[in-house]
Amino acid sequence: MAFIGNQPTAVPLTSSQLVDGIITTAKIADGAVVNVDVNSTAAIAYSKLNLATSIVNADISASAAIATTKLGAGAVLQVVTATDSTQRSSSSSTFVTASNTLSVSITPSSASNKVLVIATANIATGSGAQGVFTIFRGATNLGNGNGGMTNVITNNYGTITMSILDSPSTTSSTTYQVYGRATSGGSFVINSGAGGDTLGTITALEIKG
Repeated sequence: MAFIGNQPTAVPLTSSQLVDGIITTAKIADGAVVNVDVNSTAAIAYSKLNLATSIVNADISASAAIATTKLGAGAVLQVVTATDSTQRSSSSSTFVTASNTLSVSITPSSASNKVLVIATANIATGSGAQGVFTIFRGATNLGNGNGGMTNVITNNYGTITMSILDSPSTTSSTTYQVYGRATSGGSFVINSGAGGDTLGTITALEIKG
């Protein structure tokens, strides 16, 4: 701009001299606003942030707790398991605890969640008897009455595998345990295989409802 006479000294504009809204996005150079220009108390709304594909594994702490409300139905929320490698026998004709240590306790985070229980063990039965097995929740037999969930035939070695998706409808600690009974006055031995002691397991998984 040309001047007649002396050029006046340049004086920066003050904020009071700028009309509100006069500076548009088009007048701000790309990259002109950087991190230090944003006040730490700016409280920018989350909806204003473009985070699509920008969060990577390194951004998430190993100890970060993800709210279970953010997980969809069917998500596994927790897992508890127990094992037993000691032979234990019973001649009871009614269901009794097959193994004190084939037992797990789980506390559901919501009464609408389910619990998937899986149990497996090797069994030996005596002459004239079958071993019948089931899973109990507390004092409740989750199997089909005296038929339980599975059995091992007379005078034989066998492997039992049981699973059930249970709806305990509680947020209290709930215990699941392997139970067994013998038929025809015989007996069964749990964790017994042709080669000696074997390992039995029971696992409970909380499943979001």
